[in-house]
Amino acid sequence: MTLGNDNGLEFAGHVRLCQEREAAGYFCASYPSWEKGGVEKLSGQVRQYYSKSSSFATTTGKDLKFVESELNGRPRKILEALSPAVLNQRIAA
Repeated sequence: MTLGNDNGLEFAGHVRLCQEREAAGYFCASYPSWEKGGVEKLSGQVRQYYSKSSSFATTTGKDLKFVESELNGRPRKILEALSPAVLNQRIAA
């Protein structure tokens, strides 16, 4: 699992978060705005499962794996209507 972060202070505890979730963490570069758009879009998709008032303090790795699986199962226009999961299966085969 990977976590993409913006450069805000809200990610000051990123090291601990990544260790607890056994995830790799990445930050957007300071100036390429296209990276931030991707993070914002993904944040919006995650918010379909967790409201803004919810806390991730009690969210388990199993919970996040479920959301990850759901999001990776969605078809993408850029992938010619394939989902990332299907595309990864085809590449691995």
